Amino acid sequence: MEESLFKEWLQKYFSGITVEVVEELNGENRGPQTYLHITELEPLFSVTGKWETVLNSFTTVSADVVAMDSPLPLKKRDRLSGASGDIPKKGMHMQLNENQLTELDTLIATGVPDSVIIQRIFADTPRCIIGIYERNELEYLYGASRGVALVTDIENTGAGVRLDYGYPEENKFGVDTLWTDPASKPFDDIKRVLDKARLDGNVIRRVKIDPDTLANIAATEQAKQLYAFQAGFIGGDLSNVPSPDTDQLNAVITRRFGFAFQLIDRSIRVQKNDVFTAIKPWKPGNLLFQTGTQMGNLVYARLAEQNHPVAGVAYSTPATYILVSKFRQNQPSLSEHTTSQARVFPVINNANALYLLESTVLEG
Repeated sequence: MEESLFKEWLQKYFSGITVEVVEELNGENRGPQTYLHITELEPLFSVTGKWETVLNSFTTVSADVVAMDSPLPLKKRDRLSGASGDIPKKGMHMQLNENQLTELDTLIATGVPDSVIIQRIFADTPRCIIGIYERNELEYLYGASRGVALVTDIENTGAGVRLDYGYPEENKFGVDTLWTDPASKPFDDIKRVLDKARLDGNVIRRVKIDPDTLANIAATEQAKQLYAFQAGFIGGDLSNVPSPDTDQLNAVITRRFGFAFQLIDRSIRVQKNDVFTAIKPWKPGNLLFQTGTQMGNLVYARLAEQNHPVAGVAYSTPATYILVSKFRQNQPSLSEHTTSQARVFPVINNANALYLLESTVLEG
């Protein structure tokens, strides 16, 4: 690693740009992409950076190192070992190749406005930061909708750490009839969950749900009946009653049960072997019943490179757990690099007050 080719530009703009990216991602005006792990998880620093220390702080959390293709629930033959060692690191790496650097030199020599040069030099910086946020969001939504998260370890190809958030078995429910059947009664299934929560002394304020499952509810005769009654339709024939939309269904739900659905419709692009794939981390058909908006912690540890910076590398720490760096290399050819690193993962630690309803699983 050598000093960046654009040292003067980095000294002026690097830190400010990285901070601006994080402020925008953390702010209220994030555009089309929202990050629930920012609003629902409190950052928590792990002093030692070890799995054991963190997991001992959350009595409902357990972890195993597993093969990445392990099915869930985890079978004994898939278990590799108990979780130990450092919290896995995640990161992103992008570069400007020799041709792109030559184009930049030409732009600078022709006297184009600084804004054009800045955009070219720092184009990869927000991408590397956003990549960390996207991975955090993927892990959080995956884990929240299943009660189990799988945290990848880029230093251990083909393996990861499986976190069981300890959702109580008695807080997991199936349905009497699959909700794809218009004759099913989703409100009866929902009421069973609410009755259990009430028995536990908990009041449900929010229920996360995916769009297809919400559409299944809206298409049922029971939903149409309740909507028709609330909307003032007269007569017993439901053939002319339309399926309620999200707002109309939420109005029925709020009036009947006191909570509103929170729609989870999030796609995240992942890259493996140069192939991009869009995945939806929320498990289809699952509803998560919450008593509030705070779900746990975003646990992070300090990176080794923060304690031992590499000579010539330019660093910026726009968030407490993200380290961004820029540098150049001349092997195998000249290139300018941007990287982001973080040791961070989401932990849900109020599992006793959470209830999971699987509309694709028959009760009993």
